[in-house]
Amino acid sequence: MPLPWHLYLMGLLYILAGLNHFRKPRMYERIIPPALPAPKALNVISGAAEVILGFLLMLPQFSIIAAWGIIALLIAVFPANIYMAMNKKAGFGLPLWVLYLRLPLQLVLIYWACCYT
Repeated sequence: MPLPWHLYLMGLLYILAGLNHFRKPRMYERIIPPALPAPKALNVISGAAEVILGFLLMLPQFSIIAAWGIIALLIAVFPANIYMAMNKKAGFGLPLWVLYLRLPLQLVLIYWACCYT
């Protein structure tokens, strides 16, 4: 049975977001909280995970596992979103309301991934 179109959309969004980790690594390294080790490695790992999980979402035999992986990834990167909201340098000068809006957006993305588990 073919997958719904919105699962392909989700997969594509994660692939593009993951590739951006390699296109602009400093941007992502900057939002990794200093308490976490090896920001360069964490950026590569999270970017690769997004790309791989995005592709796996689009394969029917792996889409459920990939959706669970996306949920785990969103939970794992949540500290970066908190750090962005609390640290002016990590927030790229974005308005606070935008940075705080990102926090519940994670819940929306988790819910979207839950729809495919």
